[in-house]
Amino acid sequence: MSFLDMEVKSNNYKTALDKLLLLLSIAIVFSGVIFYNTYPLMSGLLRILVLLSGIGLGVIILYQTSTGKNLWSFILTSRVELRKIVWPTRQETTQMTLVVVAFTFVMALFFWLLDMFLLWATRLLTGQGG
Repeated sequence: MSFLDMEVKSNNYKTALDKLLLLLSIAIVFSGVIFYNTYPLMSGLLRILVLLSGIGLGVIILYQTSTGKNLWSFILTSRVELRKIVWPTRQETTQMTLVVVAFTFVMALFFWLLDMFLLWATRLLTGQGG
């Protein structure tokens, strides 16, 4: 057996393990949700603790997979990108809102006039107007 064959089998093992862990994670979260909804007469605190435990354990197991690590990396990168956003000031927001409202009014007036003209032209062409 060559090194390449061993590496392929190792990768297959990792992906199979990842799939198994992913399914286990989903099953644990799902079972916590099912428990929460199945026993409404139990103590609310106990139900919430089981639900949060299921979600927490599911997330911990998910993080052990390559998909979970990629997701966590994506979340961290997104946070960095969110910090780079330059938000408009209150004055800029107000000005742009007024521009949008004015443009909407102008376009509404334009389409109303176009509709009236087309209605007039249609009545004229069909002989319905006087």
